[in-house]
Amino acid sequence: MSFVMISLYSCGSQVESPKNTYTYKIDDPNGIGKWYMGREIAFVMGYEGMQWLERPEREAEENVNNLLKNMNIQPGDTLADIGAGSGYHVFKMSPILKNGLIYAVDIQEEMLEEIQSRIDTQNSNKTAIVLGTEKSVNLPENSVDKILMVDVYHEFNYPYEMMQSIKKALRPNGKVYLVEYRGEDPRVPIKKIHKMTQKQAVKEMEAAGFKLLRNFENLPWQHCMVFVKT
Repeated sequence: MSFVMISLYSCGSQVESPKNTYTYKIDDPNGIGKWYMGREIAFVMGYEGMQWLERPEREAEENVNNLLKNMNIQPGDTLADIGAGSGYHVFKMSPILKNGLIYAVDIQEEMLEEIQSRIDTQNSNKTAIVLGTEKSVNLPENSVDKILMVDVYHEFNYPYEMMQSIKKALRPNGKVYLVEYRGEDPRVPIKKIHKMTQKQAVKEMEAAGFKLLRNFENLPWQHCMVFVKT
């Protein structure tokens, strides 16, 4: 069984951000000139960079095995990978599930087509393809136990609206795993605009109605911050 690449769900009217949430100023050439809570939003990495997402050295750089341990995935969990890209993490999580489901959410159809191709090849029925928008993950309300975002949140054009959409999709005791390159560490060889500090992440998540449960510091270059709804 496979899933057709469509926007599977309608979550009603989209949440709009409060007035003056976003400001505009050109600063970093890798940014879109739009700012949120003192942070410039980065350009989205296009599907043309898919090969980089699947690079052989990624496991050594990111230690995905530790990330999966941090998530404590249970066989019956419903998961969502937001900004799933080519499905790198989707297909790492899938073998852990027995009766569970993974929503692979992305705004680029080309990324989702790649995931669908791999689903068809593997004859997997654990993954649902969902075409999101810049303001919504298009997931059903109160449906997801754990949401994963790996190096994608800092590229959201509408971070406030997206987090409201995520909050609606998350079950009451659900968790958000926010993985971002550590902005506090100049040794991490990633452009500054593609990093986030814990302080900045907490500020933005609190504004969206989340609180930090813990930050796993067992990944080579990234924060693994766990947020729950307040």
